[in-house]
Amino acid sequence: MDNQKILVVDDEARMRKLLKDFLSAKGYTILEAENGQKALDVYDMNKDIKLILLDVMMPVLDGWSTLRELRKDSQVPVIILTARGEERDELFGFELGVDEYISKPFSPKILVARVEALLKRCYQDEEALKDIDGIVIDTAAHMVTVDGKNINLSMKEFELLKYLTDNAGIALSREKILNSVWNYDYYGDSRTIDSHIKKLRKKLGKKGDHIETVRGLGYKFEV
Repeated sequence: MDNQKILVVDDEARMRKLLKDFLSAKGYTILEAENGQKALDVYDMNKDIKLILLDVMMPVLDGWSTLRELRKDSQVPVIILTARGEERDELFGFELGVDEYISKPFSPKILVARVEALLKRCYQDEEALKDIDGIVIDTAAHMVTVDGKNINLSMKEFELLKYLTDNAGIALSREKILNSVWNYDYYGDSRTIDSHIKKLRKKLGKKGDHIETVRGLGYKFEV
């Protein structure tokens, strides 16, 4: 999810800031637009936008008109945000190609959860297979291959490799790795990480050099 771009379209600056604050805290990159026309311009310049939060009642170009223009050549996921919650409005939105429909007022935390669920649903196939310099991680099949050769990893070795590659280029402390891979209720010695890293490097062969030791802190996966 880190750095995935989300476009927030709403004519109220306060609403845009609220959504930006909550979504940025989850690691998303937030782009903003105050009306539909500006949204189309922003999207044209950022085709890697993964999701659009779109208000309906806006000046210049409303949400419905904006959605019609988007759907001419894009299937980017869209969540409609509107103060109007009538059933016919929701049905109209789905007919135009809306993926989710949330009526104002709403809980920002619930909205974030809906955003995460929609992104996961829409891009799970894209995220299921990751290839980093010949290390292919197949999340769906729970398999790892190195230069086409299957590598037999334990559950924790697999989760550790995935966590390191998901955060490639970031120095990760042993505590952070423990909390993320072994979960917060793990009470073992942090040296278990060193043991797993050693085994993981060995199984990856020359590719194990991508896992670098950060002295006094922990490890990072560097490509």
